[in-house]
Amino acid sequence: MKLTTLTEPLLEFGTGTHVCPRTGIEHMGVYDKRDELRRTELRIGVVGRGEGVDLLDEWLAQCRSGIERKKESKLLNLFRGFGGINQSYGFLTRLINSPQYTRTLQKSEITAILKLPSRPDRVERAVELYYEQIRFLAENRSVDVIVCVMPNEMFDSVTSLKGDESGESELEHNFRRILKAKCMHLGTPLQLVREKTILITKQAGEQQDPATKAWNFCTALYYKGNRTIPWRLVEDTAKLRSCYIGIGFYKSRDGETVSSSLAQVFDEFGHGIILRGTPVSIDKKNRHPYLSEDQAYELLRDALDEYDRALQHMPARIVIHKSSHFRDSEQKGFLRALDEKSIRAKDFVAITDTDIRLFGDGDYPPKRGTMLAISETEGLLYTRGTVDFYKTYPGAYVPKPLKITVYEQDSSLESLCQEILGLTKMNWNNTQMDGRLPITLECARKIGDIMKYVSPTEKPQVSYSFYM
Repeated sequence: MKLTTLTEPLLEFGTGTHVCPRTGIEHMGVYDKRDELRRTELRIGVVGRGEGVDLLDEWLAQCRSGIERKKESKLLNLFRGFGGINQSYGFLTRLINSPQYTRTLQKSEITAILKLPSRPDRVERAVELYYEQIRFLAENRSVDVIVCVMPNEMFDSVTSLKGDESGESELEHNFRRILKAKCMHLGTPLQLVREKTILITKQAGEQQDPATKAWNFCTALYYKGNRTIPWRLVEDTAKLRSCYIGIGFYKSRDGETVSSSLAQVFDEFGHGIILRGTPVSIDKKNRHPYLSEDQAYELLRDALDEYDRALQHMPARIVIHKSSHFRDSEQKGFLRALDEKSIRAKDFVAITDTDIRLFGDGDYPPKRGTMLAISETEGLLYTRGTVDFYKTYPGAYVPKPLKITVYEQDSSLESLCQEILGLTKMNWNNTQMDGRLPITLECARKIGDIMKYVSPTEKPQVSYSFYM
């Protein structure tokens, strides 16, 4: 066994590199500033009741001008102030919202929904209420992203049981997931917020301070509205051009039918596409879904065809991440697809949970990047842990390492873990630099949650911005 601490992966921004998304954007600007097609103005559509629209106006105004850091903390890098969003600094764009881009919900409509005794009925009526206004904006206004502001009482009513629920449907009813799936065909990404989360002052029970909230909110808006990336991993010119594919599974809304598969395909710069697979089988012993040889072949073949169509070239190397172990049938199918496409370099990596923990000498947990190699094909990796740049462990719970198991292997275990560590920083829904899962698998979870609501006959959007 060998214990190693991997280096924190660097991110590339407009004029340089840094380990931290917030610091990089603030001092070097967004990576895509060099892209002539990027938008320097983002038109924000808004749907909400009058009070919610007013709160969002105030919040956007505060985001434009900037928000001071958390004063009571001495952790300057973890709790960085938000310097604002405008065309001459950081994101290098401005947010435009106006009454022309706003659709106001009537209080009587909201009250009628709150009075419904069944939660599924409340969810469905709330989805219809928002959908009609979203559809109007998407079809009649030139907006880049639509922010849906939810009244606190409506959020509570569609997420928790109330009244007599004896007739509760056995189907899953999730407001956010249904709304995103229903609006997907309109082609405009959504951002959902609760009224109480966009108040200027921090509320009781909230984990994020206002400046951190602004960083995450504006980064998500920028990515969704611009369809480009605010940062990327630094290119290693010595490596083969790689394509990272995450294989995920999700169940139907009734929780009973066979899971379906999906693939998220990313190049090394974070550009990605999403592909829906076919229903799969369940292992009778451990209840894990798996692909047959033909399903694995077809899923990877189709994913590579989409990659070629989008980027107009084939990758020299394929890395497949899976949240469960690879069966022989899956390996055979994937290898057949790679052989057909004449791709020789490959790594099949299972990323799973483990009960093993490592303990350091001090009060803090192991550093992020701590790697224990058990063998050439198996190891543990801490993607969450003490972060030197933050000078603390930023989590609330004892971090758990990931177990890394390699099947087909053309790269070393250490280099594969270094890649995984880098891919944990490619989630543009959050600006904290210590995500737990690589974007390949993090994306899989969020997509599966929404994909179950997308009709099998409907072609889903291929961009992650419609699912996050």
